[in-house]
Amino acid sequence: MTAIGLRPATSADSEYCFQLHKAAMGAYITAVWGWDEQTQRDLHTGAFNPDRWQIITTGGTKVGILHVECRPTEIYLARIELHPDHQGRGIGSRLIRTLLHQARQQGQDLTLDVLAVNQRAQTLYRRLGLHEISHHGENDIKIRMSTKPPQPGPIHRS
Repeated sequence: MTAIGLRPATSADSEYCFQLHKAAMGAYITAVWGWDEQTQRDLHTGAFNPDRWQIITTGGTKVGILHVECRPTEIYLARIELHPDHQGRGIGSRLIRTLLHQARQQGQDLTLDVLAVNQRAQTLYRRLGLHEISHHGENDIKIRMSTKPPQPGPIHRS
């Protein structure tokens, strides 16, 4: 099994993170909003925070990014993106299992949001034990998923 490493992002990683986002999420973003390079660069500039983001590595090679927020009642997986060349190798599953273990140890839920068009990610999250909690965003483009058991009745849409 390949060792997975995490290191803090630095300001020098900004362009790598943008290009990774484009490679990993570009098709989904295009499907929902259309890809506008300048808009996406502006959004990246506003979101990129080297104090909170981590670079995922395998064998010393950068393969993805991770952003986790430890909140009072939950661990929120704000972003996990792997370059398409490294997807399907168990890297994301191993990292998420680590977060699931951490959440259980702390008596918290692991929660995340995923684009409704990203069926591949939803399948992974369900396989790892997360449940659909709600749909939100304009035209319900996002799905909130959590280890919290779903409430009986229809999925809440906001």
